[in-house]
Amino acid sequence: MAEGEFALVREHLEIALLQPSLGWIALGDHELYNLLADTAAQERDEAALQKYAPLAEEFAARYEHKLYQAIAHRAWGVAHRLAGQYAESQIRFDQALEIFQQMDTRWQIGRTLFEMGELAVAQSNTVKARDYLIRALMAFESMQATPNATHARVTLEKLR
Repeated sequence: MAEGEFALVREHLEIALLQPSLGWIALGDHELYNLLADTAAQERDEAALQKYAPLAEEFAARYEHKLYQAIAHRAWGVAHRLAGQYAESQIRFDQALEIFQQMDTRWQIGRTLFEMGELAVAQSNTVKARDYLIRALMAFESMQATPNATHARVTLEKLR
């Protein structure tokens, strides 16, 4: 998805929160908040993360939706990293990764490992960053997620 499209995604999801179900598409609030938090994490939008991560986490817990709980943990991890709260970020990423690994969701594992690599970069830990990014790259390449693999490869090359 192109960078400018993220803003449109959020705009459309926020509008959907205000709309009654159209019958042919029935997304619950828990799904919309999850998408909003995940989009905010990808955008690195601190304000949106502060708004939607708590709601995504609340609804995921209410419905005991493991995938959404893990996505909420990752969104919080990004929010904490952006705020310079590295220990809290690591805890959230570890929680997300554990759930994704239990569910064997390779793309989500790759995305979380990439975020962990970004955290290590923020902490100036090049060795750890390289490890996480290589693992993310391997996950993306194993499923031919080319845009994600390219992003991981470019980020790795910047570490040299």
